[in-house]
Parts: sequence; structure tokens; C-alpha cells
Amino acid sequence: MKRQFYRASLLLLVGTMSLSSCVVSKKKYDDLMARKNALELDKSDLEQQKSSLEKEKAQLEQERADLEKQKAEYQQSLQQALKEGKALGDNLNMSKSQIDKLNADLKAREQRLAELQRILDDKDKAVNALRSKVSNALLGFNDKDLTVNIRNGKVYVSLAEQLLFNSGSTKVDPKGVDALKKLAAVLKEQQDVNVVVEGHTDDVPIARGTVGMQDNWDLSVLRATEITRILTQAGVQPDRVTPSGRSLYVPLDNAKTKEARQKNRRTEIILTPKLDELFQILESA
Repeated sequence: MKRQFYRASLLLLVGTMSLSSCVVSKKKYDDLMARKNALELDKSDLEQQKSSLEKEKAQLEQERADLEKQKAEYQQSLQQALKEGKALGDNLNMSKSQIDKLNADLKAREQRLAELQRILDDKDKAVNALRSKVSNALLGFNDKDLTVNIRNGKVYVSLAEQLLFNSGSTKVDPKGVDALKKLAAVLKEQQDVNVVVEGHTDDVPIARGTVGMQDNWDLSVLRATEITRILTQAGVQPDRVTPSGRSLYVPLDNAKTKEARQKNRRTEIILTPKLDELFQILESA
């Protein structure tokens, strides 16, 4: 009788703990999904602003070419009239006034274009310098485990799953912690760089009954959060780091092979220089 009583108590305790775990997991999941959605909006805004800048630059260059063409046409007309000895009177004065106005307009546009180009060049220099510093800090790691590249004006630090996690786990291995601390040492000195941590999985569903996770969304988000925690504990300012999970939906290789899936199981740490000065110029236009 006493053994049956102990067994019933144990079953009741396990059921209570399972129910509590589910509640905590759902709350954490909702919070992480909200942060993911905010990140997607921020990313979309940045891409739209970049596209707008590129369009404005192209438009300025086209307008500059048109002004140069108009200026040349007016000067040619003026020179031709002088050669032929025609007394153009007011027409000549009007042409000269138009040329002066075109010159002033052209100069203003050239100054604005030069300012935009300077900021873009400074941004490119900053990105290349950042890539160099990160690469130097992570020289001791295998290229199959860790790569540093520039894409779309950002520095991407891609870390393979085997460097960071065991299969299905969210706990970072000691070797991965070492890599993240070395990266954090660089980021602490780069105050004008924002950091996004993206977790990626393959297309194989997680094992049923995995504690605290329902699917690959949870796995990717929880891994990104764990890496964010290590970076911030190592000294990176928390307000500069955003964790997010992409689950299986941004693969590097769409094949269903073992090699492709291994490639897709990764974490990407995306480093983006702040563009406050550039946005201020756009807002004042």
C-alpha cells in the first residue's frame, strides 16, 4: 500500500513539472517570436533605405549628366552666335543667365553627390576593416567550422553546428565558447557596429518530446539566444545584439544530402556598421 502511494505521488509530481515546463516554453516562444518579427521589420527597413539611397544616387548622376549636356548646348549656341556676329541682345543675356543658373545647380548637386559618395566609401572602408579584425581574431579555427565574409555591405561570421552545438542541443561547446569570446573582444572595441545573431537548422524535424522545444523554430531561436548571452556576458553591450531564429527556411544548399544538411545547420552573426550620418542626410533632403 505504501509503495502504491509513493508511486502515485511520483506520477503526480512528474505531471505537474511537465505542465509547468510547457507553460514556461510557450511564454518564451511568444517572446522570441515577437523579437524575431521586430528584427524582420528592422531588416526590411534597412534594405528599403539602402535601395532608396542607391536610386537617389543614380538619379543625381543622371541629372548631373543632363545638366552638363544642357550647359554644353547653351555654350555652343552662345559661341555660334558670337562667331556669326549676330546682335542677340536680350536673348544672349537670357542664355548667359540660364548658364549661370545651370552652373549653380550643377555645383550644388555635385556637392551632395560627393557627400553621399564619401559616406558610402567610409562605410565600405569600415566594413572591410571590421572583416579584417574579425578574421585575425579567429585565425585559429578551421575554415570548415568558421568563415568570415562580406555580403550586402555587412560582415557575416558563419559558424558551423559542429563548432557550437551537439545535435539538437542549445548548449554551446567549450570550443565554440572560445570562438565567441574572441569575437566579443573585437566587438567591444567596435561601438558603431550592430550585431544580429541568426540561428539556422536543416529540414529534419527535431526529435519528439525534446524538452522546451516544439519544432526547428524553437531550436534556431534558442541557439541564437544562447550565443547572444555568451557575447553579452563577454562584454558586448546588450542593446547592440539581437537574437533571431530562421529555422530551416534560409538554406545554403537545397539538396537533401547529408553534406547539404550539415552546411545548413549553422549560426550566422551579422555585423552592420551604423548608418546614422547617412540617414540624417537622406532625411534632410
